[in-house]
Amino acid sequence: MNEAMLATPSPKKVLIVDDSKVSRMVIKAHILAAYPEWSVQEAASGDEAIGAVERDLPDYCTMDINMPGMLGTDAAEIILAKHPQLRIVIFSANIQEAAQSRAQQLGALFVAKPVTEKSIAQAIGHFARGA
Repeated sequence: MNEAMLATPSPKKVLIVDDSKVSRMVIKAHILAAYPEWSVQEAASGDEAIGAVERDLPDYCTMDINMPGMLGTDAAEIILAKHPQLRIVIFSANIQEAAQSRAQQLGALFVAKPVTEKSIAQAIGHFARGA
């Protein structure tokens, strides 16, 4: 192996969890525009997210709060109990203080929707601080 290969970090894996296919597509497009070498998995619910993490542990995760079935914050809590090194960003239109406090208690970054280039940049910054 040459030095350049040793200096290059391995591509990261991101799990995008949102019941809105449009939100998942927007987040995925922004992440891949910034980091085309990263692999992206998607889940449409908290239950799907837990299963996806168990099958193929990602480095990072974006999580919506309000989804059918389990809340995203509940799914994040279950995931983080087993995988505390996973960096999670909570994206939500629910900007109530309780939602923001819960994200903070979990060690996740809360980012208000709508998903924009700026909010994706906040998420990527949170991921990078944990790298």
